[in-house]
Amino acid sequence: MKARAFVMLALAPALCFSAEKAHQVKLINEAASVFNEIESAPDKGIPHELLDRAQCIGIIPNLKRAGFIVGAKYGKGVVVCRTDRGGWSAPAIMRVEGGSFGLQIGAGETDYVFIVQNKTGESHLLQDKFTVGGEASAMAGPVGRDASAQTDAMMHAEILSYSRARGLFAGVSLEGATMRPDKEDNDALYGEAVSQKQILTGGVSAPPEAKTLYSTLESYTPGRGRRS
Repeated sequence: MKARAFVMLALAPALCFSAEKAHQVKLINEAASVFNEIESAPDKGIPHELLDRAQCIGIIPNLKRAGFIVGAKYGKGVVVCRTDRGGWSAPAIMRVEGGSFGLQIGAGETDYVFIVQNKTGESHLLQDKFTVGGEASAMAGPVGRDASAQTDAMMHAEILSYSRARGLFAGVSLEGATMRPDKEDNDALYGEAVSQKQILTGGVSAPPEAKTLYSTLESYTPGRGRRS
C-alpha cells in the first residue's frame, strides 16, 4: 500500500500536466475540424489564392457571444504562421475578447477564421495585445473557391476574416476584437514558459498532438504548408 501511494504521489505532477494539456489539445483538434468543415463545403470556403499567400491562419472555434445587436464576445483560438523556412509554425493559443463585431442577433456560438496577409499583420500577433481594426487593418473576406481578392482595399488589409454560424459561412469583420496570447495555455501545451514570438516564428517545436491540424492545413495549402 505504501509503495502504491508513493507511485501515485510521484505520478501526480505528470497526471496534472496531462489533464491540463488535454484542454489545449482539444482546442487544437476543434480548430482543425472547423477549418476542414469550412474548406470542404462545395463552392464555399476561403479563396485558394488567399490561402496560398496567407502569412498566418487563425481559427476560433465556438466563439461565444451574448446580447442583442450590441454584446460582448469571448473565446480562444489557435493561430499558426509561416516561418522563414516556409512551413507552418507551432500553434499558439490566443484569447479573443471585445465588443460587437459582425452581425449579432441573440446569444450563441460562432466559428471564426482569419487570414493574416503579410508580415506587418503578423507583427501584431507577436504583441502582448492588439485590437483588430485599431492597430491592424481588417476587412470581411471574400467567399468562394475562385472569388476575386484583387481589390485594392482587400489586397492592403492586414487581416481578412470569416464566420460560420448555423451552417452559413460568410465574410465578416472582426472590427473591435482584442487578441492576446494565452500564456497559461501556451506554457501548459509546451511544458515550459514560451513567448508568442518564439512559437510563431519557429523557435518552438510543434507538439505531436497537432498532427491533425497540420494535415488539414496542408491539404488546403499544398506545397506550402509543410511543418517547419
